[in-house]
Amino acid sequence: MLFQLASKGLLVALLFGLIVWSSKDTNKYRKLVWVTVFLTFDVIMFGAFTRLTDSGLGCPDWPGCYGHSNPLQAMEHIRAAEALMPDGPVTVMKAWIEMIHRYLAMGIGVLIIAVLVLSWRFWLRSGKTQSQFSPWFPLALFFFVCLQGAFGAWTVTMKLQPIIVTIHLLLGMTLLAMLTWVGARQNIHVPVAAAGRGLRWPALLGLLVLTMQIALGGWVSTNYAALACPDLPLCHGAMVPEMDFEHGFTLWRSLGMTAGGDYLPFPALVAIHWTHRMFAFVVVALLGWTAWRASRIDGMQKVGRGLLAALALQILIGLSTVSLEWPLALAVAHNGCAALLVLLTVMVNYKARIAGQPRDLSSANRIDSRTSAVSND
Repeated sequence: MLFQLASKGLLVALLFGLIVWSSKDTNKYRKLVWVTVFLTFDVIMFGAFTRLTDSGLGCPDWPGCYGHSNPLQAMEHIRAAEALMPDGPVTVMKAWIEMIHRYLAMGIGVLIIAVLVLSWRFWLRSGKTQSQFSPWFPLALFFFVCLQGAFGAWTVTMKLQPIIVTIHLLLGMTLLAMLTWVGARQNIHVPVAAAGRGLRWPALLGLLVLTMQIALGGWVSTNYAALACPDLPLCHGAMVPEMDFEHGFTLWRSLGMTAGGDYLPFPALVAIHWTHRMFAFVVVALLGWTAWRASRIDGMQKVGRGLLAALALQILIGLSTVSLEWPLALAVAHNGCAALLVLLTVMVNYKARIAGQPRDLSSANRIDSRTSAVSND
């Protein structure tokens, strides 16, 4: 079974590797990193789809499905579980959704191994002089994706315990951020005006605040509190409704239960939803101001405008999600837009870091040429 699962992850990686190989980009290493970013973004959205369709336990064991590498081989077990509980967590469709998510995640692991191997190769070939090929960050990525895999396993074996699922989401977003930073190191950037240095701390703070909001959003989703406040702009007709923060934000407990084993009271769900909604004002204010500042600085205008647009889109999706009673497509898009905000905020941080540094484009092009030559060895 493990060999069959590994072959499926390798197949996913090879399919995306074909995109790298057939690309006209002469810097195949850079292309590989950004293709891995793209797949990670997709897996985050598909992970949201898995969670929102209640497919997280579609195969209640790990890493396979009832001890098999795919639902077809486990069909007898799946049908039996579905017959016992037709509306339960195990159905044929949910099993496929869960296993496809695992296959894609394994593909990311294989691609990150490829990034690590190539970074070592290019770094050694350059005489350890080209810092953008330093293998230490890709090595950290490798250990990080292993940690993410462990939390993916615990998500299943611990029966969707909210804190485990939320950490799994945060690790996925962090992995996306780390890959984006590696990709940014490979890009040829136009010079960023020295004024961009002034955004270093605001951009970093914006990333931290965004991470906190994603954690709150994950807590809403994993506790099924999305419809706990069904009205806008108030919550149950009140600015500050009845809430139970003690039980709502007890982190170590089973899904739908208090730490004492009782059913989670509804005011606890209201507290979870209301906190996420209120903290959104902080995120919008800080990221909006940072994006506006970036859009007025030479060399950062494009990413600044992109961040402003993504922030506006996320506000629209969030409002529509509540007013339309949480349709699946909008809920998945809400997660995807959060990932996009992470990507763009990381790029703002990177550009703020290189602000004021002269960029020799001819030198950068020579690096591209050397990378292409090594790739073709």
